[in-house]
Amino acid sequence: MTHDFTPWLAWLDEQHQQMLDGTLELAEINSGTLNHVGVNRVGEALARLCQPLGGEVEIIPVAPYQHLNSQGELDQFPLGDAVRIRKRPEAPLQVFLCGHMDTVFAVDHPFQQVRWLDEDTLNGPGVADLKGGLMVMINALMALERSPWADQIGWEILFNPDEEIGSPSSAALIADAAERVHLGMIYEPSFPDGNLAGERKGSGNFSVVVRGKAAHAGREHHLGRNAIRAMADFIAALDDLNGQREGVTINPGFIEGGGAVNIVPDLCISRFNIRLERVEDEAWCQQHLDRLLAEINDRDGISIELHGGFGRKPKKLSGANQKLFELARDCGAELGMSIAWLPTGGCCDGNNLAAAGIPNIDTLGVRGGKIHSADEYMFVSSLTERAKLSALILMKLATSTDRGWLGES
Repeated sequence: MTHDFTPWLAWLDEQHQQMLDGTLELAEINSGTLNHVGVNRVGEALARLCQPLGGEVEIIPVAPYQHLNSQGELDQFPLGDAVRIRKRPEAPLQVFLCGHMDTVFAVDHPFQQVRWLDEDTLNGPGVADLKGGLMVMINALMALERSPWADQIGWEILFNPDEEIGSPSSAALIADAAERVHLGMIYEPSFPDGNLAGERKGSGNFSVVVRGKAAHAGREHHLGRNAIRAMADFIAALDDLNGQREGVTINPGFIEGGGAVNIVPDLCISRFNIRLERVEDEAWCQQHLDRLLAEINDRDGISIELHGGFGRKPKKLSGANQKLFELARDCGAELGMSIAWLPTGGCCDGNNLAAAGIPNIDTLGVRGGKIHSADEYMFVSSLTERAKLSALILMKLATSTDRGWLGES
């Protein structure tokens, strides 16, 4: 049986200004991850914008973020609350929709203003990543709710507050949702041409503390144990692991230590990131990390500690995920879009959901680019086109009698 989805898709044409206004409202609220007050303001705005959907709203506090400071001690920072909205948990098909409220731009970052670059290009903090995507999600659901097939789909939204730091505190909420849902739709920005991210690398974030012994650099240099030198040796050996295993990249990204140059430095802090293509790569990396740590710890008067770990598994495409991408491609073709999916080294909450066995598309948001920089932009016309794409995917799922593919491994 064929269905005519045109009336409900056409309704989205009328919502363009409302989606743009919502994007501007959200982007003008600073919601750098550690600005929990700003993140909560975004959450309050989203709860209001979602009122017409009629779902059950929950405000969920999450655990504070732990961060190793320059003294080698763990600081705690409060995070904004997560917002969860659910409707029809008894429906035969359950869909998880996710978008983060935080951005990478702290409250004191110079990039705070939205401006037009041309009539279709908006520059601003979070316009693409992913406040525009939040409006796409909400309006796609509104189109579904207006349709006669809404009762076939139950949905669960998670607006999480900490994706830009790896979702350490909201990961448990994603895993919890995975116990209830059949598939996921996540609203990270697509590539500028509208293509989707397919396979993704896994990621781990680590911090290292080296402690030595301070001494006068002239009178008693021989009594000191230089923490910076030990850290430099560790980082050099760590970086040398690059190229030794296919698909694994290690990026030492930060180092801090020392002070007055007439004192042998007794403390040094470093941070690094590891990306990998296969789950089994984690064990290889951990084995080499353990070896390097042991070599430094064997030095007289030197100690080294490792903090952090692998927070996101690689996202591989299951048979179900492949079918979901094919559905998106076919829906795009009906709407005049040419859609493909491409592997990427980036990570997002789609990694978390895939690790729990849930097929998902994680770049259903607006078309945009240069994210995580002051040049971040979105194509405003993509608000409507991407809302139509998600709405059509949802309505096709609601009217399909073949859902057996959702269990394909």
